[in-house]
Amino acid sequence: MEYVRSRATLALEDGAAFEGWTFAGEGEVAGEVVFTTSMVGYQETITDPSYRGQILLFTYPLIGNYGVIPGDDESQKVQAAAVLVREYTPHPSNWASERSLADLLDEDGVLGVEGMDTRALTRHIRDRGAMRGVISTLESDRNVLRERAKGHPSMVGLDLASTSSELTEPTLLPAFGEERCRVAAIDYGVKGSIYRELRSRGTTVLAMPGSTSSEEIFASEPDGLFLSNGPGDPAALGEAVDALRPLLGEVPTFGICLGHQLLGLALGCKTYKMPFGHHGANHPVRNLETGRIEITSQNHGFAVSEDSLPDGVELTHRNLYDGTVEGIASKGQRAWSVQYHPESSPGPRDSGYLFEEFVQTISEKARA
Repeated sequence: MEYVRSRATLALEDGAAFEGWTFAGEGEVAGEVVFTTSMVGYQETITDPSYRGQILLFTYPLIGNYGVIPGDDESQKVQAAAVLVREYTPHPSNWASERSLADLLDEDGVLGVEGMDTRALTRHIRDRGAMRGVISTLESDRNVLRERAKGHPSMVGLDLASTSSELTEPTLLPAFGEERCRVAAIDYGVKGSIYRELRSRGTTVLAMPGSTSSEEIFASEPDGLFLSNGPGDPAALGEAVDALRPLLGEVPTFGICLGHQLLGLALGCKTYKMPFGHHGANHPVRNLETGRIEITSQNHGFAVSEDSLPDGVELTHRNLYDGTVEGIASKGQRAWSVQYHPESSPGPRDSGYLFEEFVQTISEKARA
């Protein structure tokens, strides 16, 4: 399908502006502008619920070249508010592809813009920090768009997780093959590949909405508790944190990304907004217990403060780019978590062992 090109203007809240041409969609959208350094996996990236409400900039210059592949989506729709690329490939070449990236964006009403100076925009965000922006095909006045960007809600204090889950009630997902254990998984905006990783290791997953109470979780009698990824500020999810506290020490708990941050808050840690976050599939992380360095997939704009770790909570993983917290554990509470994405969809497979360790731990509990 040939796409119609319209002029698009992006204005950031600090007044910086960039021009491009649409390859999908029309209209105007606001959101926090962030960049991802992943070279592949654009389909998984834009359908990741952790990108809900964000304008997503790809640093890799050529996007769309292998089309869209059935089954590679991380959720049922495109989650990014808009997609910015240097050059879009309108004619993908891939035996598994059934349609183009533009078709996917058009289907979900998401604006796609190419021809933008993505290197200059990335450097600007890296130096000034992620910030709100408005991209529009309807308005070209940069000052008008800047004021609209400044009026958009800040990511700090923003609860996006409550509206990101596709679940309305608990859903049972059987293990692939013989069942080893049962896990209650709290969905704050989960990626589909995370459940596949758990189920492929013999885990029956009871997926539960993020608003589920501790009483409901206890009543399901799980062998373990899993806390998913999701978008927004973890500090805005006070009710979710309160629901976790009674479970600590009672049910072995493993968290990823937003789940890691919520576990940290439940354990008494603090979180903070990072300058431009970690987005991409090439972040080196040191496992402080083994000394091993893992190349990881990441997508987050908030982090747990190392200075706030209370007694009994230890640092287990550290980011080698900026030294930030990438993993914590409370052995006394039988709880641990990582900031990055061990399901690595997209990304390297260095960290998949974490799922096996979790399943092995709770399987032993189930047999005890």
